[in-house]
Amino acid sequence: MNDKRVFVVGVGDGGASDLGAQASARIEASAILYGGERQLDFFPDYQGEKRVIKPPLKALVEEIRTDAQRADVVVLASGDPLYFGIGSTLVQQLGADWVDVLPHVSSIQLAFARAGESWQDARVVSLHGRPLQGLAQRLHGVKTAALFTDGVNTPSVIAAYLLQYGMTEYEVFVAEHLGSAEEKTGWYTLGNVVEREFAALNVVLLKRRADAAAPVYTLGMDDGAFAQRKPDRGLITKREVRVLSLSELALRPGDVLWDIGACTGSVAIEALLATPGLRVFAIEKNAEDLENLRENQVKFRADFVAVCARAPDGLDAFPDPDAVFIGGSGGELPELLRHCAGRLREQGRIVVNAATIETLYHSYQTLRELGFSVSVTLVQTARSKPILNLTRLEGMNPVYLVTARRNQTEEDSAHDQ
Repeated sequence: MNDKRVFVVGVGDGGASDLGAQASARIEASAILYGGERQLDFFPDYQGEKRVIKPPLKALVEEIRTDAQRADVVVLASGDPLYFGIGSTLVQQLGADWVDVLPHVSSIQLAFARAGESWQDARVVSLHGRPLQGLAQRLHGVKTAALFTDGVNTPSVIAAYLLQYGMTEYEVFVAEHLGSAEEKTGWYTLGNVVEREFAALNVVLLKRRADAAAPVYTLGMDDGAFAQRKPDRGLITKREVRVLSLSELALRPGDVLWDIGACTGSVAIEALLATPGLRVFAIEKNAEDLENLRENQVKFRADFVAVCARAPDGLDAFPDPDAVFIGGSGGELPELLRHCAGRLREQGRIVVNAATIETLYHSYQTLRELGFSVSVTLVQTARSKPILNLTRLEGMNPVYLVTARRNQTEEDSAHDQ
């Protein structure tokens, strides 16, 4: 016998008529029914008490907990309550012993069924109540995707965003009012979607065309691939130094990276493409360089925050970092390092590219004074260059990689000595 007191029931656009016998029986036997106004309207003959779900979620959970101690409670949710729904929150907060989930077919399942497409390899992204920022890199290279939308992130807004990043390889399937009498579905081009209006209740599917391919970007891209200031083409972190710097940063999925003195954005872009879920916040004092950075963002489908300011100004608006890359400091390196150290999270890393002995000295001394474990790597490379019918090597400017770690280990201590 099921002795659970909270039942989370998934409901589709078809309302009560689409529910199975078990779900209908649970609702009928309950004393309190929670749901959105539209969901509650599906049950006009309900004999118990109806309560509209309202934020904040924490207070709602406590209210349900209190009610469940005296009576059976049903919480209505859209589709599968454990799929971007309230079900997982209730199970986590109330405990699996108290909560029973009865799922309905999710809108994503229905959308793929209507489109006649399999979805076991699809990437699902919820944009419901969330910003679009970062969507470009999450979709790059993905063959099939499904997007939950909302009143702000509508199909037309999403299509315009994808066009901005040149992601024209996708065709779009929009499914409106799935499972209801007003259901409407169809395939469109991105341009068509931008010009149309759709019902508020919709799901967007993206499918890469068979005749289209997404560009492939690999670690250590050629310097010339990045838009940069001319004729001063030296204002970019060179490929060899870039790859080693990323290795020293030791970025992990979900980390926050500050790129200070971002210039072309080459380090931020490669970091973002190589690390799923990375959050990047870049700052560059030169407006002309920032224009090149934004051009590179579009080219490489790297959507991150980039502002024009002279660090440490502007950093207060960024979340605390797990890693900081400093490619340029504008001559105020000690102050900047102290600011970064004060914001750096536990086990954080700071990597400074020093092209001069003075920058090496100031970064090493300041970071040691701040209690970091510090190591220095001299990067001195050469590239082949033709000379008549022969080939010679042309040396590149040496760069010092100064790496600082928040928590010093015995191994780091021995290395410093």
